[in-house]
Amino acid sequence: MIDRLKSKDSKAFTELIALYKESVIHTCFRFMLNQEDAEDIAQDVFVEVFQSIDHFRGEAKLSTWIYRIAVTKCLDEIKKRNRKKRITSLGKLLHLDIVSHWMAGGVMPDAELHEMDSMKEVAMVLSRLPENQRVAFTLSKIDGFTNAEIAEIMNTSTIAVESLIYRAKKKTTEELMRVLKK
Repeated sequence: MIDRLKSKDSKAFTELIALYKESVIHTCFRFMLNQEDAEDIAQDVFVEVFQSIDHFRGEAKLSTWIYRIAVTKCLDEIKKRNRKKRITSLGKLLHLDIVSHWMAGGVMPDAELHEMDSMKEVAMVLSRLPENQRVAFTLSKIDGFTNAEIAEIMNTSTIAVESLIYRAKKKTTEELMRVLKK
């Protein structure tokens, strides 16, 4: 497939999109927290893949390279929107009922109010994580990537990823315990 992509075979590109479209959109959504933004960035990701496939060296899996592009594009977009180092609040980017539905995998209507309050607290805690911890934590705990895959996506070592996730979990746990004590 890579050879076909490098020869600019449109059928290969269509196959690539069919294979990765949904997972790239989901990855982008987890960063942008808005479906339309996620779809726009996913489109940009595939344009970048098409334009840059000649630079793909094969040192990582094609999927890892694509996710690295997706994460980079999401972070660039966040920075472009002057969000400084982190997203200030999930609730500002997306209605909390959508976030709670997404995070919980769907909830009963009578549980939504309680879930919204809980998700608001979780969103606040996650928004306070440094960007690199948030990225590693999101890719690990929400997207289910292995530490080795995250290291490739973030262009760092596996040990650094383990450290980022550990610190993110520690800080998140401390913050959530503080919230629960209230």
